[in-house]
Amino acid sequence: MFQNNLNTYRLLKPFFVLCVLMLNMACKHQKEEKEIVSYTDVKISEHNDVERIEPLNWWVGFKSQDLQLLVKSAGISNARPEITYQGVTIEAVHKGDSPNYLFINLQIDEQTKPGKFNIDFKFENGEEKHQTYELKSRVKPSEDYVGFNSSDAIYLITPDRFANGDPSKDINEKLLEKTIDRTNDYARHGGDIKGIANHLDYIEDLGFTAIWPCPLLTNDMPESSYHGYAMTNFYEIDPRFGTLEDYLELSEQARQKGIKLIMDQVANHCGSEHWWMKDLPFVDWISQQKKFEDKSHLTNSNHRRTSNQDPYASAKDKQDMSDGWFVSSMPDLNQKNPFMAKYIIQNSIWWIETAGLGGIRQDTYPYSDKGFMSRWAGAIMNEYPNFSIVGEEWSINPLIIGYWQEGANNRDGYDSNLKSPMDFAMQSQIVNGLNEEEGWDTGLIKIYEGLANDFYYASPKDILIFADNHDMSRISTQVHDNAEKVKMALTYMFLMPRIPQFYYGTEILMNDTEKPGDHGLIRTDFPGGWQGDSINAFTGEGLTTAQINMQQFVKKLVNYRKHSKAIHEGKTIHFAPENGVYLLFRVLEDEVVAIILNKSNETSLSTSRFSELGLKGKKIKNIISEDIGVWDDSVEMNPEGVTIYSTKFKN
Repeated sequence: MFQNNLNTYRLLKPFFVLCVLMLNMACKHQKEEKEIVSYTDVKISEHNDVERIEPLNWWVGFKSQDLQLLVKSAGISNARPEITYQGVTIEAVHKGDSPNYLFINLQIDEQTKPGKFNIDFKFENGEEKHQTYELKSRVKPSEDYVGFNSSDAIYLITPDRFANGDPSKDINEKLLEKTIDRTNDYARHGGDIKGIANHLDYIEDLGFTAIWPCPLLTNDMPESSYHGYAMTNFYEIDPRFGTLEDYLELSEQARQKGIKLIMDQVANHCGSEHWWMKDLPFVDWISQQKKFEDKSHLTNSNHRRTSNQDPYASAKDKQDMSDGWFVSSMPDLNQKNPFMAKYIIQNSIWWIETAGLGGIRQDTYPYSDKGFMSRWAGAIMNEYPNFSIVGEEWSINPLIIGYWQEGANNRDGYDSNLKSPMDFAMQSQIVNGLNEEEGWDTGLIKIYEGLANDFYYASPKDILIFADNHDMSRISTQVHDNAEKVKMALTYMFLMPRIPQFYYGTEILMNDTEKPGDHGLIRTDFPGGWQGDSINAFTGEGLTTAQINMQQFVKKLVNYRKHSKAIHEGKTIHFAPENGVYLLFRVLEDEVVAIILNKSNETSLSTSRFSELGLKGKKIKNIISEDIGVWDDSVEMNPEGVTIYSTKFKN
C-alpha cells in the first residue's frame, strides 16, 4: 500500500506544487491589495519646515494630472526633494534664480487616492527638511461647476463699503493700513464677508441670482487697500474681510439660496507689497524687473489696448501695453515666464475647487499677455466645461469686444476661450441715447443701432451688460439724476439679450454727482450696513420716496426677468425709433415681452407698426403697475419713461 501511495504522490506532486504556488501568489496579491488600499491610511508625522508651499493643497481626479509646487524656504534650491506616495511622481525639479525657491513638477495618476504625504528635502550636508502636503477628494465632478449665463442677474458689491458684519476684524495690527475712517472716501470703512452673508436675503429678495464681490484677497498695502485690486497674497482672504472659512460659508449660504458666487481675480498685476517682491523667484518674474531692482524709472502701461488687435501696431506699442505696470504700486506680472503662468492658472483652479465658485471675473483682461490669457481661460474651461468667465475690456468699440469672445472669427486666428467680455460699448450707447435730444442720428437711434451691432458677436447673450460699476460714475449721475432715465436704462439692459450686472446701491439712486468720477464717492457706504446708521436701505428706514420707488421698481424688474424664458433665451425683435419712442420685444412661443422707451410726452401708442408680432387682442400685463389690459389698436405708455408688457403672467 505504501508503494501505491508513493506512486500516487509522485503522479500528483506537480499538481500539489502548482496549488501551493497559486496559493502563495493569491496571498501575496491580497497583501499587495491590502497595502494599496491602506496606503493612504498610514499615519505620518506631519511637518511644516518650509516657509511657503503653493498651491496650499491639491485634489485627485482632475483631467490634467500635472501639478507644479512653488516651494520657498532659505536655501531650498540646494535640496533634493523626494516623495514616497502611491501614484505621485516627481517629473522634474527646477531651481529658481533666487536660491530660496524650488519648483517641483508632480504627476498625479488617475488612480491616486486622497491623503497626506511628506515631501523630504535632502541637502548635501546631510540636513533635511520635511513638508506635509495633502491631496484632497473632490466635492463634485467638473461638469457640476455651472457658471453664470443669460438667465442670471449679477449683483456687484464693493465689500468694504457694503456692510460691516464683524467689527472685531476692522483693524489688523499685522497689516500696514491700520485705520478705519468712514469720513475718508479712500480709507477702509470696515465692510466684510459677514456683512455680505448677513444680507443675502435682501439680495435674493431683489431677484439676483449671482453676486460678484470685488477682490477679497489680502491687500497689505500702506493706503487705499480697501478696493482689493493690489493683492499681496493670492492664497489668503484679507483678515479684515474675514477668514477662508467665512468665504466658504458665504459661498454655501449663497448656493442654498440659488445665488452663484463670482470671484474677482487679477492675473495682470499684484500689489507692490506682495511677499515675493522682496525676493523674486526668477529674474523675469515681473515685467521690467531689472529696472525695479535697480530702482530706476519704471514705465507704466501706455493703455493702448487696441495694439492687441491692430495689424499695424508697432512692437514698441505692444510691449509698452502689456509690459508696462498698471500703476506704480501694482507690479506687472510676467506671464511669459512659464512658472508664473502655471502659478496663475493653478491659483484660479484652486479657488474654483475650494469655494465651489459659480464664475470668475478677470480684471484688466487685455493688459496681460494675450497668448497666456487664451491658455488660462482654456485650462479652466477644459477642466470645467460648464463654467463661466467674464473679462474686463474697457472699450466702446464693438470690434474690440467681439475679438475677445470665444468663437470670434478673428483675422489673426486668435481664440480667447473667453465666454463673456464686457459690453462697455452698449453701455455708452444707452447713456448717450437717453441723454441726447431726439434727431435723425441722435437720441434713441444710438441704442437701436448699438444693438444692431450684435450681428458681429459670436454669442451676444453671453456678453455682460451693466449700467455702472465700481470704476465709473453711477448711472444716476450719468443721466443727470433723472430717475425715469435710470429706469429706462436698467429695463433695456435687463431685457436685451445679455447677462446683466447691477452695482449695489443703484436700487436706491446712489450717485457721485457731487464729484463725478471720483472712485471713493462712487463706492459709497450702503446705508444700513453699519450699526448706528440713521438710514437703512435694507429695511427701507429713512429712504426718500424716490429711493423706495426705485428699489421697488428694481425688485419687480429683476424678479420678473428671473422667471422669464423669453428674456433668457427668446428671439429679439426691435423697431427703429419714431417720434421719440423705441420698442424692443423678446419672444419665445406664447410669451412676448415688450419694452417701450418713450422720451416724448405722449401716453398712447398706435400698435399698427408692430402687427407682425400677432399680438392683436391678446391680454397683456404691465409688470410694474400690474395692470392687466389688451394689446389693441393702441396701448398706454408712460410719458418720458419706460413701460413693460408681458403676455404671460398669473392673474
